[in-house]
Amino acid sequence: MYEKKYFENPHGQSFPYLQYTPKELPEGGKYPLVVFMHGYGECGPVDGSEVELVAKHGFLKHVSKGTEYPFMIVAPQCPRGNYWGSFVEPLNRFLDSVIQENAVDTDRIYLTGLSMGGTATWLWGTGYPERFAALAPICGEGISWYGFSVAKKPIWTFHGDIDDVVSPHESLSMVSQINRHGGHAKLTILTGVKHNAWDYAYNDELAAWLMEQKL
Repeated sequence: MYEKKYFENPHGQSFPYLQYTPKELPEGGKYPLVVFMHGYGECGPVDGSEVELVAKHGFLKHVSKGTEYPFMIVAPQCPRGNYWGSFVEPLNRFLDSVIQENAVDTDRIYLTGLSMGGTATWLWGTGYPERFAALAPICGEGISWYGFSVAKKPIWTFHGDIDDVVSPHESLSMVSQINRHGGHAKLTILTGVKHNAWDYAYNDELAAWLMEQKL
């Protein structure tokens, strides 16, 4: 099961988060780490009283039902009324803190998120590509002209073809620009799916793909 924790940031925004740690330390003595960015609907008060909202979707949803993974998961919660794009520097400090406090394999840190968190995955990932071994943005928006910054990064993105909240064109545009600069990003368009692409994306296949990637 996961733990409720709190990141105290002396330099800016603090926030609660959930952390899942595997029962057994992997061979090599360090955990791969998945950083999960939730969507707007899972924001909560900064005191952490609703932090479990971040387990509503994604890998932590499966953890809450008994699934075990060979990687750590940390899922920070964005303060209600705010937006992940405002917190890239606090998020970098948060990741530094997680690495400092846990046995994390820094060559195997993966960033993923859905909707607003998918957008955060694009923004944080393109801004600091050296921090992550792979990106998995789900139905988010990126800055397509900046796609070249992750042209060498393993990327797998998902989008519903009838998404009426974030157009699938957003993912198509990002992948097109990345691959135009020599990248090999892949995009899975889910037929007949609206904005809930995460219900299909967070499965064993994605988990296995992430574990194959390394800096």
